[in-house]
Formats: sequence, C-alpha cells, structure tokens
Amino acid sequence: MTLQTTHAGSLPKPIWLATPDQLWAEWQYGGDALAEAKRDAVRLAVADQELAGLDIVSDGEQTRQHFVTTFIEGLGGVDAENRATVQIRKRYDASVPRVVGDVYRGDGVFVDDAIFLRSITDRKIKTELPGPMTMVDTLQDDHYGNPETLAMVFAGILNEEAKELEAAGVDLIQFDEPAFNVFMDDVPGWGIEALERAADGLASMTAVHICYGYGVKANIDWKHGLGPEWRQYETTFPVLAESSVDQVSLELAGSHVPLEVLDLLGDKSVQAGVIDVATDRIETPEEVASLIASVAEHLSLDRIYPSTNCGMVPLSRQVGAAKLKALADGAALVSG
Repeated sequence: MTLQTTHAGSLPKPIWLATPDQLWAEWQYGGDALAEAKRDAVRLAVADQELAGLDIVSDGEQTRQHFVTTFIEGLGGVDAENRATVQIRKRYDASVPRVVGDVYRGDGVFVDDAIFLRSITDRKIKTELPGPMTMVDTLQDDHYGNPETLAMVFAGILNEEAKELEAAGVDLIQFDEPAFNVFMDDVPGWGIEALERAADGLASMTAVHICYGYGVKANIDWKHGLGPEWRQYETTFPVLAESSVDQVSLELAGSHVPLEVLDLLGDKSVQAGVIDVATDRIETPEEVASLIASVAEHLSLDRIYPSTNCGMVPLSRQVGAAKLKALADGAALVSG
C-alpha cells in the first residue's frame, strides 16, 4: 500500500517575496513585479514539494498574505483598507477586514492560481479555502450582525469558488476550520451546516482541516494551557463522521491528542499531521514512520494521508523543505 502524502497548506515564502517568519508579512514588491514574483514563488514551492516526494501538491499559498483574510478581501461588500483590530480564535489580536455591505463574489479569488498550478505539475493538486466559521472569526462584521447568517453567505460563495476550482482541475479542495477547535458548541449546529453548504455538489475530494494553529507564540501558549490530553476533537469528529466531507485533516505530531479520537471518524480518510510545525527541529523519517504506524492501529492504511499539523509559513524555507522530505521519506518506510 503506497501512502499518498501532502501537507496542510501554507509553505514558507522566499525572503525576496515577503518578510520571513511572519503572519500577514509585507510584500517586497508591488504591481506587476509582485504578480511575477508570486508566480515564481509558486514554481519554487511546487519544486520543493516534488523534490521532497509529495504526492499531492499545492501552491503553498504563495500568493496569499493570510489563509483567511486574503480570500475575504477578494469579495465585494468588504472594506480591506479601513481595517479593525479584533481578537481571533480567543487568543490574539489581528488587523482584519470589515464587512460593510452585502457580501458577494465577483471573479474567482483563487481560480487563476489553481489554473496556473495545474499547468506546472503533473501531480495531484489541492487548494485550500478558509471555512465559513473561521472566516466569521477573522473579520469585523459591521453589516449582518449575526454570525450564522454571515457564515451561510460565505458558504454559498465558497461553494461557487470550489466548483470553479474543481473545473480548473483541482483534485482535493480543503476547507480550513481551526475555529472548530475553539467554538465547539457551535459546530454541531451552524458550523457543520455552513461547511456542508460550502462542499455541496463537489465531485473532487473534499477535506476539512482542524488544527491547533500555526507555530506562533499565542498558539503555543494556548496549547500549553490545554492540559495533558487535548480532547477538543471528541466534540467535532462524531459530527464530521456523519457529514458529506470526505476527509479530515488533524494535528497529531508533538501534540497531546489521544489517538483513540480517530475511532470517532467513521469511514472518513484522514490527513494525519505527522510533522510538528511549531518547532524548527527536523523529524527523522523513522519518527514519522512510527507515528504513522500508531495511526494505523486505528485506521486502515488506505485511509491515511500523511501530512503536516498545519501550515508552515512562519518557518524558514530550509526548515520547511527538510520537514517535507522527512514526511515523504517516513511515509515511504511505511509503504515499503
């Protein structure tokens, strides 16, 4: 059984494209030069993934300043200039766009990126979209006044985008919902309803990514306070097991997530996070293989897609590339 490897989403940007080791990093260029630089960075990101040996590759989110706000800023009814500072994920303050009118989608937000990605690789490709609940938590709403209403508006927009991504040749469409690990009481209600609406009618494989956040101080500090066992997934996984989403992407490496939560996912496949993105230490292939083997005590190998815990944009390119290589080499040890 050959395991299919991938990664959660963002990859480190070259230092000539954006300020390294930061979220919402400033671009080093503007105008046409920035557009060209972004495309060159995508080429490098794909080359790094292919060289490492990954089976399902992405554009590494090289064209995005942030995995949530870049999509929001591409919509109508949004003010990206006069920003607000809000607390997101109940952890840290961030400068975010404001919803000031009825939100709508004009042209595709990431569709051109997907078309370009499809043109430069023969491997399976994935595109990440922010999930509706996480979008609602990463903005200021000055118009709708109700998170459920706004989430369902976003869900319809995401569905339009996802269908165009599918038509562009994207094999795996992933909705990023770290907010599912924070607002767990809302997941069984409007959280899962909005996710289902976003993924409705897609023939491509669909996934939802639920992690404990990027490897930044606010997230690391939060995790230190979660206790000896992290059981947030126990609330969301039974709901996801009954959903139409094909795959769940989750955090395992370096975490306190008990592996028995995997038993709650029914017949879903899993992007198993076997690479810790909160440290610069490079895992050995043997360590990766050992964690995959532990996951395989709960899931059949055909349901396991070795991946990273989360995106790696806060890391250096050198560390990110080495971690991708360890991921692929560790999976190869299990595949035999």
